[in-house]
Amino acid sequence: MPYFTKSHEIKSRISEYAQAEILWIDTEVADYKTDSPRLSLIQVLEHSTPLSGDNQALLTMAEQVSVFDVLEQPSLVAEFIEQIMLNSAIEKVFHNASYDLKLLGKSKVKNVTCTFEMAKKIPYYLLPVPNHKLKTLADQLCPLPPLDKTEQGSDWGRRPLSANQLYYAKMDAVYVAQVHHQLLQIREPEPATEDIEALTMRYRQIEHRWKQLDTEMSQLKERLKAAMDAQKVKEIKGFKLTNQKRTTKKVPFSPLAKMTQEMGIELDLSVTLTKQLQKELGDAIAQLPVEEETTDILQLKVTEQDEEELPF
Repeated sequence: MPYFTKSHEIKSRISEYAQAEILWIDTEVADYKTDSPRLSLIQVLEHSTPLSGDNQALLTMAEQVSVFDVLEQPSLVAEFIEQIMLNSAIEKVFHNASYDLKLLGKSKVKNVTCTFEMAKKIPYYLLPVPNHKLKTLADQLCPLPPLDKTEQGSDWGRRPLSANQLYYAKMDAVYVAQVHHQLLQIREPEPATEDIEALTMRYRQIEHRWKQLDTEMSQLKERLKAAMDAQKVKEIKGFKLTNQKRTTKKVPFSPLAKMTQEMGIELDLSVTLTKQLQKELGDAIAQLPVEEETTDILQLKVTEQDEEELPF
C-alpha cells in the first residue's frame, strides 16, 4: 500500500489522479468529536472491479489504494480540492459524502456520488438492510470478509499511525468501491418491460400481510408514544419522544387584501378556483386572468378478490 507523507510525492499522485474518470475516496479525521476537526488522511482508489470473494484479489486491490498523510499539510488538501474535488470530469465516489465534503471543498465540489444516498433511494424490498452504514451494506452486498471497523474511532491525530490504522484506512476505500459496484446492479425494472400479471399476483400475495402489519405498526406507534409520555421516558432503544408546539397564523383573505392594497404592498398570490367558487363567480370569471394547469394523475384502484379467486 503506498503511504505518502512527503509533499512532492503527494503532489505527483494528485496530478496523476487528476486524469482519472472515476475515483473511490475515503478520509480519516482527527479530533472529529470536537469543534475543530482536522483532516488526517485521504485514501484514493482509481482502478476497481467487482470482487467475488477471492481474498488475494481483495488484498491486491487494497495495495492499489494511495493513502495521503495530510494532517499538517493544509496546502496539499487545498491542491487535492482544486485538482480533484472541483474537477467535474472526475466522478468522486464516497460513502456518506456530506461528512467528507465538510473538509474537502464543501458545496463547491462537482460530480460527487454518495453510496449512502444511493442505498437510501433503493426500496427496502430490493435492499433489506437495517441501516445504510458502509459496514452493513458491505456485509449484505459484497461476497467478501466482513468489514472490520475497530479502528474507526481510533486517534487519527497521533503519529506514527499504527499498522492496523493504515490497514483499516486502505480497506475502507476498497469497500466503498465494492459497495458502489453492487449498488449499481440493483435497479428497478423498466415500466415498459414489466410483467403486469406477475406484479398483480405478487401484490395479492403480500396484500393481507401488509394490511395487518400496517395497522399494527400504526397502533404500536400510538401506544408507544402514549406510554413513553405517561411514564416520562424520553428515549429508549432508538425511539425518541419529542414535544413540539406548532403555531400557525391565519387571516381571512379579504382584510389581508384590503390592508396590503392600502399599504401599497403587491399581493401576488394565486388562488385555486374551486368548483363552488367558479359557480358563484359565474360569468364574471371571464374578467379574471385565469391560468389553467392540467395534470395527469395515475390512479390504481384495487378491488377485493374472493378467496377462491386468489392465485395461491
